[in-house]
Amino acid sequence: MGFTIGGIREIRSGTRRRGRSSECTAVAEFTGLWGWDVMPGARAAAGTCSCEHPDCAAPGAHPLDFAPQVSAGATLDEVSKAWAEFPGASVMLPVGRAFDVVEVAERAGRRALVRLERMGLPLGPVAATPDGRTHFFVAPGAAAELPQLLYRMGWDDPSALDLHGLGPGTYITAPPSDRGGLGPVRWLRPPALDSATRPPAARLLLGTLAYVAHRSRARA
Repeated sequence: MGFTIGGIREIRSGTRRRGRSSECTAVAEFTGLWGWDVMPGARAAAGTCSCEHPDCAAPGAHPLDFAPQVSAGATLDEVSKAWAEFPGASVMLPVGRAFDVVEVAERAGRRALVRLERMGLPLGPVAATPDGRTHFFVAPGAAAELPQLLYRMGWDDPSALDLHGLGPGTYITAPPSDRGGLGPVRWLRPPALDSATRPPAARLLLGTLAYVAHRSRARA
């Protein structure tokens, strides 16, 4: 994709000089460096969603249906102009395009991350949500393949592991944004040139994730 470390520094330092918000900084990196599409998202306070729909099913955890997408490749100035139209919006990433997500409970995810790093396996970005979940970014297509991959590994019932694949049609809240009024999403392993643009195949991580998820639920 032709991104450079110098390009990362330029975006970050330029954002600081111009006084842009942390969300705007993040969106500029996601679109300009990692090639991710971004959607402005709703916020929540005291259980009430900023979308103002009284029957909102996911307060503060969904894209704004009236806001346009900020597409991959958008520059810092383009992002700043687009984000200024929706002040206070959260940063949401569409899943199933540049990456899918394997989601597990945070305790299991943190333990698995330590194991995977010690094993030297390739890893993509990993995020922790304020509602106790961990998101492992993996190559697109993983969500559809997940049940069969787990079955081949001897796990007949993925739901018993509390391990799920998120694919096309779903959105996740990205750091540093708040999700659902519960607090900010945080990177456990932030994006980097090798991991964000080429996330690993799910099968490389799934054995460890499933094993640790199973052990964690057995101890609960």
